[in-house]
Amino acid sequence: MTITALVFDFDGLLMDTETTLLESWRWEWRRHGLELDPGGFFADHGGDVNEDRYAALAAAVGAGYDRDTSHTLRQAYRMGLNAALKPAPGIEAWLARGAELGLRLAVASSSPLWHVGAMLDQAGLRERFDVIATGEEVAAHKPDPAVYLLALRRLRMTPQQAVAFEDTPHGVRAAQAAGMKSVAVPNPHADHARFAEADLLLSSAADLTLDEVLSKLGG
Repeated sequence: MTITALVFDFDGLLMDTETTLLESWRWEWRRHGLELDPGGFFADHGGDVNEDRYAALAAAVGAGYDRDTSHTLRQAYRMGLNAALKPAPGIEAWLARGAELGLRLAVASSSPLWHVGAMLDQAGLRERFDVIATGEEVAAHKPDPAVYLLALRRLRMTPQQAVAFEDTPHGVRAAQAAGMKSVAVPNPHADHARFAEADLLLSSAADLTLDEVLSKLGG
């Protein structure tokens, strides 16, 4: 079946907000005179694990740790980092070409709309998308396919008509569980060896034109 829609993850794919997340936590640990061990920092699912991260920091700091102050300062620091972000290399060219080809474009993210929408607005990308589906609208996060299925319903497309673009292994699994082909563009903190299930693996969205991507997918 001909591909008529492109569905993109957000964090780590359209913009490198994964790095700013990690850096904000490194900064907060260092504010307490500690070093964050990045091993296991990124979860194998799309849910919010920040409460576990705060609990780990609280245990390391000990008495006197103020979770609310910690959260406020870390969030402010991350927002400053996010303010400097641009779309990842190659992404704007893919979106522009998708529009030229008459493809429908969507975002399917486990993150909340307040975050996704604000970052898309900052990058001037929000109007590119016909549909945005986000984590607070579904009962389960990636690798569960719920957010992809929601995006497909809003697009009024079958899974066979759409291709998913992802930066994590659990995102690829979610897309495939929804019945979609998947293109993996791993974020800087993801192990490329874990993307064997993807239909196409790229090091960057700038590696191939969208036409070349669709050709390789048989679309």
